[in-house]
Order: sequence, then structure tokens, then C-alpha cells
Amino acid sequence: MKLKMKPIEEQCPVTENGEEAIGEIRSFGLSIAEYNRLCLLLGRKPTPAEMAIFGVMWSEHCCYKSSKNELRKLPSLGKRVLVKAGEENAGVVELTEGWAVVFKIESHNHPSAVEPFQGAATGVGGIFRDILTMGAQPLCFMNSLRFGEIREEKSPGANHNAFLLRHVVAGIAHYGNCVGVPTVGGELAFDKSYEDNPLVNVFCLGVVKTERIQRGVAQGIGNPVFIAGSKTGRDGLKGAAFASRKLEENKAEQRHSVQIADPFMGRILMSACLELFQIPGVVAGIQDMGAAGLICSTSETAARAKRGMEINLDEVPVREEDMSAEEILLSESQERMLLIISKDKEEVAKRVFDKWAVPFCRIGKVIQEEKLRFYRWGKLALEIAPGLIVHEAPVYTLPVHEPSQKDSLPSRRWPEPKDYKNLLIEFCSLPQNCSRKWIYSQFDYMIGLRTVEDPGSDCAVMRLFLEDKPIRLGLTLDGNGRYCGIDPYKGSMMAVAEAMRNLAVVGAIPLGITDNLNFADPNDPFSYWQFKEAVRGIAEACRFFEIPVTGGNVSFYNFSKQSSILPTPVIGAVGLIETDKALAKMAFQNPGDVIVLLGGWGNGLEGSLYLQEYFGESGQKLPHFSLEAEKKHNELLYSLANEGIASSIHDLSEGGLGLALVECSVSGDKKLGFSISLPAELRLDELLFNEAGARSVVSLPGENLSSLLKIAEGKGVQGIVLGEVTEEYFLKLRHGEQSIEIDGAEIEEEWEKGLEKILEKD
Repeated sequence: MKLKMKPIEEQCPVTENGEEAIGEIRSFGLSIAEYNRLCLLLGRKPTPAEMAIFGVMWSEHCCYKSSKNELRKLPSLGKRVLVKAGEENAGVVELTEGWAVVFKIESHNHPSAVEPFQGAATGVGGIFRDILTMGAQPLCFMNSLRFGEIREEKSPGANHNAFLLRHVVAGIAHYGNCVGVPTVGGELAFDKSYEDNPLVNVFCLGVVKTERIQRGVAQGIGNPVFIAGSKTGRDGLKGAAFASRKLEENKAEQRHSVQIADPFMGRILMSACLELFQIPGVVAGIQDMGAAGLICSTSETAARAKRGMEINLDEVPVREEDMSAEEILLSESQERMLLIISKDKEEVAKRVFDKWAVPFCRIGKVIQEEKLRFYRWGKLALEIAPGLIVHEAPVYTLPVHEPSQKDSLPSRRWPEPKDYKNLLIEFCSLPQNCSRKWIYSQFDYMIGLRTVEDPGSDCAVMRLFLEDKPIRLGLTLDGNGRYCGIDPYKGSMMAVAEAMRNLAVVGAIPLGITDNLNFADPNDPFSYWQFKEAVRGIAEACRFFEIPVTGGNVSFYNFSKQSSILPTPVIGAVGLIETDKALAKMAFQNPGDVIVLLGGWGNGLEGSLYLQEYFGESGQKLPHFSLEAEKKHNELLYSLANEGIASSIHDLSEGGLGLALVECSVSGDKKLGFSISLPAELRLDELLFNEAGARSVVSLPGENLSSLLKIAEGKGVQGIVLGEVTEEYFLKLRHGEQSIEIDGAEIEEEWEKGLEKILEKD
């Protein structure tokens, strides 16, 4: 669209009104440069309503202005990709002939810091509708959570952090359980950097027939436009802008920016939409109303179609009759959908929504002219070109500051502990390491009867029946802010590699990943350098593993006066399990099975959780890592899955070999012990707690050992026999002349109730 421009001095009031005008502009979330850009695009000064709308739609949350250039570097194409990143509400990947899988991850960090229950619940609801909008039936959730320290001896804010954790988990459980979709996995971590900025990232996956994939496009001139779902209120006004700036210290004053969840409406809205999708030719376009509400859904659908809309805001069901046009347009009330219905199918759609008792109101129509016209109280309240909102948003490449290189620094040595027995018990009981049962026991993770592996395993597994054909999917969420704080480039590659490793444990061939990039202030050159390096690392790892990034989310401004969060990219990965053999479990299964370490001993404590916990530092280097080694190790795990020769497989990651062995012993139903020997020439703390990648612990019947070692040798992976699984529930380690024996029941008690003892104390 060619715009007639006026001279800049006639458009910008900043020089005329000084600081007062600057303050007013910034109060709308616009910078002075963005305001000047808006004046140029409009050819005049914007109205207050336009400034409010552009302030939200040009926020980081909506337009990705500081990240878009970097996100383009991520590989988005693949032979199975049907809808690639950025095209729609979520990526779509072909699963099998005629069927596709839809998945995405989103964040609700700021709302959860201010109002943890509703912030988390609406985070689940938002990603739920993103998947539904693509025509898919949502099948499962996962979540990735980060909080400040919850131990009083570690932080004066421990009680508040524990409060946030309890209520975030309750909010996630409330929405997922009520809407009838299981939460099947996730991850949890703690660090002082998340003290003021907890991270709540939520993943959802659904399936759809390829012929029923829906699009967020306002197509069909004259087609009526409907709003379905909850009434529109004042909750969540300018929530997108709130998520695109630093949290204020007085969080109570920001609670009005947090939306209110209604999972029961979410459930019936899903049922109505899924039934409607089954009727060919009814839905011409659909978009959920999340960030920026109605103005976002109308402008995005219209811009994609290069069409316009006329919308009568008087027809929008509202909770408060005196709401202005601006408030209706920017409200982020939850459980709402915008639908464009084919002209002759209005009654068909109405019958479906009436059947499910979901409010369904016509509010306008699609027009040929590329204009959005909104009417309120019988008058034109706003007219704007959707392309200005969507396609003319600013895109920035910000300055970076790269710190001095650490590669030349020598590895350090730390004093060795004296009491390994009590150290190992304590280490396994730490909030970072202990069982997540306190969390997942609040989730109805078996609803729908599709969950194969209970939460707590390396990889969630879902069983689907697509036209009577059984399909199994592996799903995982992985991230490590500590690694990325040391080196965001390699740390991000390690996050992708761990996700691939977790899929390989269950024999799942990767289909795609979705990423949630949680970072601090993009205007800080060091923080922006961390972001760029993380994207570079993800891109390189994904190209190496030949896996597309199908979509995701960027969350900036996770910082406060006290601290910035660790750079925390979270990787969600989905894979297809092609073998029909029974999956190896994470826990030991049979007394007498041989225990084998795949991938070698590793070395050093740099970057380890052990170092962070007991010496107050992470070191200056990362654990040993190699993409080539990861690939060879994964190929070996796929072979084991296809051969079906292993009883249990557990990958090594945070916590190292020591934590992995304990988990293999105490996490299963059978409660089996082990007896192993470790080489005396290596330090025991380094053997137990180093976090070198491309490793796993496998148990298998003795008659399968030679086959395993032969396959491992063929893949170029070292296999080391550690010992055996024992019926006696004791954990026995021998290191030269030193013997350690731990009662399995004792360490299980500490591991299983590590969170409970903190979160449920009087």
C-alpha cells in the first residue's frame, strides 16, 4: 500500500510538547522512534486509541521486533513440515498418511509472577487454544518451570518462591484437569536468578486429519465474522504490553493485566469447534483471541488474506456495558474464538454452538478493501489498515557485547568430599534433583487413557489410535540455564542434544522441535548477545540432527533491579516411535541384569550442578560435549529400541552418573538395588557428578550383553560394564578400597519427598 506522507515536523509532537509528550508516548508502550514511524505510516498524528493499539501490537510479545531477524536463522523446512514456523498459530508436521501432529510451546512468565494461579492457568489455556485453532484435538500438555530458591537457608525469598511454585502448579493442574487433557511431563529447576522472574512455559500437542487443518485467514468476501466463547471483560487489558517490559517491584498493581481462566468454557468451546471442523466447508477461517484480543485476531486474519473487515463492537457480548471500543478491542478475556463462517453455513455453525451451550454471536463481515472498521455505539470508532498493524511493525537488530573468551582458561580442581554416603543421599534430595511426584500427582495424567509412560521418565510417551492404527509418540522438554549462563551457544546446542537423547531413549525418531527462548533485557548488549548466541546454537544443532523448528516463543524482559535470569532456552521435541516392541523402562526391572554405562566416564566437574550446590559456582567451562558423539550415542539407543534387548535405559544429564543410578533404583515399582565398581584411578566425585553428554545407563539380561557391546562398538560408543541389579534393596558402590552402601528405602524416602518436605511443611 502506497502511503501519502506529510513532512515529519508536522507529524511528531515531541519537539512541540517536550517531556510531557514523550511521557505520554511511552505510556502507550511506544518508543519515540516507533511513534514517529507510526505518524509516517498514518500520514498524521495517531489518536489515543490508535496509540494504545499499536503499543500492544508492536510489543515484543506480539510482533517479535527484537527477535524476528534472529529467528529467521532457525531451520524451518523439512519433508514432513506442512505448516512452518510463523505462518500460523502453531507448526504442523505430517505424522502418517492423512494425519498430522500440531505442537507448540508458549510462556506466561510475567502473569505467573504477579498472579501465579491465574497466570499459569491462562498460560495453559492459551496454548490449548493455539493447538485447537489449527483444527487439532489437544491431546496432552507438558510444562517447564523455573523458580528462585525454595530453601530458607539459601534465600530470604524462599517462602515467596515456594508460594509461587505451589500456586503455579495448582493453576496448571486446574486448567488441564478441568479441560480433560492430561499433563504428561515437564521439567523443574531452581536458581537465584529466577527470584523475581519465575518462568512458566507450557507445551501442548494435538493431532488433526490433514484435510481438516484450519487456517487463521479472513477469506471469502461477504463471509460473516463471529465471536464464540466467553464474554469480553476488562481482565487482561494490555496484557501483551505488560509481558513486553520489565516487571515492576509493586507486582500487586499489575494484577489487572492478568487474565482469568475458565477451563469449563474452554472444554465446551473445544468440543463445539472440533465438531464444527468435521463438517466440510463451514469454517473459512479461525483465530483464537489471546494476546491483544480482538484487534490481534482481526488484524492477523485480515492481513494474511489481504482483506478487511467491518466489525460492530456493539454485538460483542461484554461483561460491562460501558466498555469503550479500545477496551473491547484490547481485552484479553480468555476462552474466545474469532470465526469466519461461509455465507450459507451460518445456521449449521449456530446449531453446533447452541448444542454445546457456547455463546456464538455475529459481529461483522469480511470486506474486499484492506481496511478494518470498528463501530461502537452506532459510530465509526476506528479505521485502520491491517497491514500497517501486522506487516509494518518495526524490526530491530540490537547491539551486542561479547565477553572475553574463556576457552583458554585451565580446568580447576576442587577438594574431594570425605563422606560419600551422606553426600549422595543429600544430593538426591535437593529440590533440583528429587522426585517431581509432588507436582505430577496433582495432574490427571492418565485421562484419555493415552499415556504410556508416567511423568518422571526421561521421555513422555503417548499412544494414539488413528483409524484403528496404533501410533506412539515421544515427547520431551529440556533446557539448562546454568549451561547457557556459562556459554549460551554451546549450552543451547546441549539443550537440543538432550532433547534428541531423551527421544532416542524410547526409540522415537525426531519430527520437529518447538523452542521457548527466555531471556533478560534485549536492550542490554550482553543479554542480547546471549540471545543471539543461543539462537545460533539451536540452529546449528537442529541442522546437524536434520530437524526443523516448527514454531515457538520468545520471552524477553525477564529481569529486575536485583538480577537478570540465566539465559534459558527450553526445547520441546516430538518424535515418532516406529518400533512395535515394548519400550525399555527408566528404572531397573530384573535382579541379575547387567548394568552398562554407554558413552564413557566423562571427566571434570565444570558446569555441574554438584559444583554449583556445594562450591557456589558453576566453573568457567561446560561439561564435555560433542554433537558427533551425541549422534552416535542416539543411533545406538535406536538400535537397542529396535532390538528390544535392554530392560532399562536412562540417559545421563544433570546430576551425572550418581543421580542416574539412584533414579534407576528408586523410581520404579520393583525397588531393586545395585552393586557396581568404579575405577580407582579416577576421582569418585568426578565419576559420580560430572555431566558429560552422550551417555546413558542401560540394564539388560546377561545373555544380551555381548550383543549390546557389539552394537556399541559398531556405532563407535564405549560400553563399560559397571555391575549388576540386585534384589536386595541396597545401593552398593566400590571405588578401589572404598565401599559405600546405602539403604534403598532411606535414599528413596529422601528423593521422593524432597519437594514435599519443603512445600508442605507447617
